Amino acid sequence: MIGPIIGDIAGSRFEWNNCRSKEFELFTGECFATDDSIMSLAVCQALLESEGDPDTLARQTVRRMRELGNLYPGAGYGGRFAEWLVQPDPQPYNSFGNGSAMRVGGCAYAGKTLDEVKALSAAVTAVTHNHPEGIKGAEATAVAQFLAISGKSLAEIREAVTREYYPLDFTLDEIRSSYRFNETCQETVPQALEAFFESTSFEDAIRCAISVGGDSDTLAAITGAVAEAYYGVPAAIRGKAESFLDERQLKILRDFEARYPGKAEI
Repeated sequence: MIGPIIGDIAGSRFEWNNCRSKEFELFTGECFATDDSIMSLAVCQALLESEGDPDTLARQTVRRMRELGNLYPGAGYGGRFAEWLVQPDPQPYNSFGNGSAMRVGGCAYAGKTLDEVKALSAAVTAVTHNHPEGIKGAEATAVAQFLAISGKSLAEIREAVTREYYPLDFTLDEIRSSYRFNETCQETVPQALEAFFESTSFEDAIRCAISVGGDSDTLAAITGAVAEAYYGVPAAIRGKAESFLDERQLKILRDFEARYPGKAEI
């Protein structure tokens, strides 16, 4: 589950100052773990506590996202989500923002079947992003991850995504000069998945995602989630990313990975 966190941290310094190239230093002192990492970890914690029950998972997701969100108030939350974090009776607000897709990564590891992964994805998403496009973006990410974990090829994963979710009728080279910041699922998830499909390794996937521009941390977090499931993560990159996390965050990550191991490090 380190993949989306790596993408988030590497992309954090480019969110408002896009890099339109794959040539950049992956981690610098300007990088940090944003709301994408915090909420991904909150969902992982909720998954550990829910034992696969979607109703329990939804309640625990609300609890853990609000708990961690208020412990890390300066992580870069969107306006409506920031309000949701402090409301006395938080309710979903029909969002189709890309926040639904960046935090869903743990569901692909916790689910035993494709249908279960979809149910878990919907449970953690609908507590805030209950618009159909919000549900769709999260599910597309989780499904691509699960297919990668299951050993499907790039071509097989792409076929499933284009059949069920997005057409992906573009290349990164075609959109790189014109793509702009966009916080919606429908204008972030397809680009993030295309970055994965054009990649040759985990690190290359992160570089592809950031090179497109736009909402760089979130786009790279989504790409990183699927790329980790497919390629695994180099131990050196993991080590550098973990240095940006505090002990509370590392404990959640390690507890989750102990319960739901990913692909072996490379």
